[in-house]
Amino acid sequence: MVEIQPEIKKKDLYYGKFLHLITFASSTQKRIIAMSELKETRERFSIDDIKEPEKLEDVIFSLMVNPNLSTVNYFNDFSEQNISPDSLGDGDSEESGLFELDSDGNCMVMTTHAFHHHLEDNPQIATEILVSRATRKMLCLGASPVAVSAFLYHINYADPQGNFIASGAKRGLENAAQRFNLKILDRKIRFDHFAGHGPVPPTIIVSLMGVVEEKENLTTHIFRKKGNNIFMIGRSLEDIGASEYLEFYHGISDSPLPAFNIKNEVMIQQVIRKLIGLKLVSSASPVGKGGLFFTLLRAAFPSNLGFDITTDAEIRRDAFLFGESMGRIIVDVDPEKEDEFVDVLSEMKVPFFTLGHVTKGEIRIDDISFGFTDKMTTGI
Repeated sequence: MVEIQPEIKKKDLYYGKFLHLITFASSTQKRIIAMSELKETRERFSIDDIKEPEKLEDVIFSLMVNPNLSTVNYFNDFSEQNISPDSLGDGDSEESGLFELDSDGNCMVMTTHAFHHHLEDNPQIATEILVSRATRKMLCLGASPVAVSAFLYHINYADPQGNFIASGAKRGLENAAQRFNLKILDRKIRFDHFAGHGPVPPTIIVSLMGVVEEKENLTTHIFRKKGNNIFMIGRSLEDIGASEYLEFYHGISDSPLPAFNIKNEVMIQQVIRKLIGLKLVSSASPVGKGGLFFTLLRAAFPSNLGFDITTDAEIRRDAFLFGESMGRIIVDVDPEKEDEFVDVLSEMKVPFFTLGHVTKGEIRIDDISFGFTDKMTTGI
């Protein structure tokens, strides 16, 4: 038997480590190149390359079967009952919970949101968008956001790309918390990584805690009264980036993040806080998944009401109705309070758009009827 010299074993060990380092560096370099190419593709994206659909109803009924836009939680609803407006009613609040703390009526609110778009190439902005969405939603409930925590899933923080995502998300979380006056739980982001998760995109989840300072200020997303006027606070943009419409209807997943400006978010959130405090709005809904149309639909369903709106002639209808650009809130206002409502917005120099009014149940867009809300579920 030939004995292998110790120095040879040592050399083999070093060689093995060297090969491992080369393999690791090669795979990392490949990911960096792939991410660079993907980022370049997204930056080249233009809405002008997307053909605007001729029939709006085709888009509506196509998106109605999108699981991300369904207001039914299929994982928790095992009943065999048919889907109805009643079962769809409070679905938009499934991410939020109101808790009564004691017999004195003190309440707190908790909301949880997740986001996976663009964490690989722009984790800071992606995280700022997520925190902005969460705080805007909570303010629309009439609660005051207080503290936020974050959890990063499906990243390997021992990998340079994982470090890039983690550090960017941390900056985004801290910047958003400072802007919205939030405390960060433990001042860190928790991690979760499983090497065998496969092609699962990195995801960040934030949990936001808030307090209800005055219970009479609690507001819902639901339209309650026919004839109320509907306004959009904020400005619509010709933007469909990272929207359910673009991904589900057109099949395009590589696009830029939705238009976002954190200064505008701060301004919009300040004004909704004041409007709710003055009791000038009957309902408030942040424009979220599905864009303006599905925000209106979620507000109309519970009471079997509808809406009659006019789109902005200067913006493509698909972008106006289904784009998910940030910094927008839908409210309905009693006609008797409309003058004071407009005065507040004008005084705070906040842009707004008069959409239309709440109907008895019909959905009308630009003087074209799309049926009634109690029939819309037939498309699901």
